[in-house]
Formats: sequence, structure tokens, C-alpha cells
Amino acid sequence: MAHMEKRGSCLCGAVTLTLEIEQPVVSACHCATCRKWGGGPLLVVEGKAARFNSERNVRVYASSEWAERGFCSECGTHLFYRLKSADMYAVPVGVLEGEDSWRFESQVFIDAKPDYYCFANQTRELTGEQLFAEFGQT
Repeated sequence: MAHMEKRGSCLCGAVTLTLEIEQPVVSACHCATCRKWGGGPLLVVEGKAARFNSERNVRVYASSEWAERGFCSECGTHLFYRLKSADMYAVPVGVLEGEDSWRFESQVFIDAKPDYYCFANQTRELTGEQLFAEFGQT
């Protein structure tokens, strides 16, 4: 499958990024960490080979043993969630350009989703346990 590049930036423009993706697909994560980080579900586009124009403005927080989260040191924009063991970046869809081409297709940690919100369209739904099994995490 052909890869495409998507570009984006933080709120203040101090960090711009390019992400290689296979499809313009959006996923939602409902885990407690993502909800605490962003105040709600984390809506992301998954890709690899993320490149940043200014590494000095990118701060990284080790949010678990297997993953870390990056943000702009100037404006605080959430830039990515990434696995430490693989070249996989989950970039918030709002950071990337081209919002008219995205398709919402997947939700993870569906078992942790609070009752106060829901999404109307049918998506693939995985529990946290199912997601960890897919990536070989326990």
C-alpha cells in the first residue's frame, strides 16, 4: 500500500511535523490516561516516520513503561503518543492538515469509555485487553 505524508503543526507554530500514514483513518482512545491528558477521548491518526522541524520545542513524557507522549514546550499542544518499542506514532487528528479526508473507523479501550459520551457511527471496538493482545503487551 502506498504511503502518504500528512503535515501539521502545534497551536503556536513552534513545531511542525510530517507523518507517514497508509490511510486517512482516525481512531479514538478512551483509556483513563488519554482522557486525563486531553480531557476526553484522544482522536488520533496512526503513522510512522514522524519528522519534526524543531526537536528543541518537543518535550516528551514517559506516560507508561511502553509508551510516551510528546507536546510543544511553548504552547502545550499534544503532538503524539508513541510506542517505545516501535516506529508507531499516534498524532492527534486536529494537529494535522486535511480534515476533510479523515474517516473515523476505530475505538480502543472501549471498556473504559465513560457513559457520558458516545459516538454515533459504527466503528471497530476493542477493549484495553484486546488492544494489548494485538501489540503483544500484557
